[in-house]
Amino acid sequence: MKLLIALVLLSVVLAGASVFWRRYRRQARQSYINGYVFAPHLRDAVRQTWPQLDDAALRDIERGLRQFFRISLAAGGQKVAMPSKAVDELWHALILDTARYQHFCRQAFGRLLHHTPAQVMRAQAQGAEPLRRVWRLSCRDEGLDPRQAAALPLLFALDTDLAIPGGFRYAPDCTRREDAGTWCGNALGCSSSGCGADGSDGGGDGGGCGGD
Repeated sequence: MKLLIALVLLSVVLAGASVFWRRYRRQARQSYINGYVFAPHLRDAVRQTWPQLDDAALRDIERGLRQFFRISLAAGGQKVAMPSKAVDELWHALILDTARYQHFCRQAFGRLLHHTPAQVMRAQAQGAEPLRRVWRLSCRDEGLDPRQAAALPLLFALDTDLAIPGGFRYAPDCTRREDAGTWCGNALGCSSSGCGADGSDGGGDGGGCGGD
């Protein structure tokens, strides 16, 4: 009996230690992402595509990529779509610096974060669910209600704010407007089966009032 009690207590201690370690590791990885400094040449790569962007705009794009990386960490291996053409350009520039990107991924995720272009992700049969997921997680990152967001999260606002040619357009709520090519936050905040009380993730496609 004493041996059984000891084994039960040991299992409880080990389970608690495992939970603590996972929480500590996630916090450490998020802190690494938040503090990551992008190499100056990555800004130059983005500016080659859009010469009109000033330093303030490039800093905003860097903030957007950090947000995307935090969301990727929070998604725990589930697919997330890239909702910004501008941020995708910076991510692609970082990936091309292979040694730097591999080191970043080891520290931030413990694995390589593969790149799927936004256009490809949306074209896939399940493409809109990763877009819904990144909407919900980016809203959570900024303390917004994903089903009734008062404003766009950074990742979803950048292309419009920076007037990126061919960028992706979103509106927090377009139930009262019909903008061609605009994705609607109030629809993205729901799963494919509708708006449940918990706002949980679901499968399937659709979810915008427009789109590319």
